[in-house]
Amino acid sequence: MDERKYRKYAEAFKLEALELLKRGDRSAGEIERELGITPGLLLKWRARYQVIENGEHEMRLGPSDLEGAKAEIRRLQRDLAVAEEEREILHLPWRAVPGKKALNIFSRKNG
Repeated sequence: MDERKYRKYAEAFKLEALELLKRGDRSAGEIERELGITPGLLLKWRARYQVIENGEHEMRLGPSDLEGAKAEIRRLQRDLAVAEEEREILHLPWRAVPGKKALNIFSRKNG
């Protein structure tokens, strides 16, 4: 089988790379070659992350607005699926509701 080993990059490395790109004096391709990272990866990082400043010189990576919105959509879709399942059970005749299934659904922790 084809087992690919993906390289993990430290947050500090990503921050530095994104800062170099932000300066604008070199292209993304030049920075990628200089840092030895896969072509196109720097632009993916720029789309995926945003640099958040915590203080004067303290910075960290956070999800971009788009990635944050995607995560919120996934969470809302999960919540909707649970609510629809609960609604279906509540609208069944009481004899048709499987006890274990109903117990499982209504005893879930939300949050």
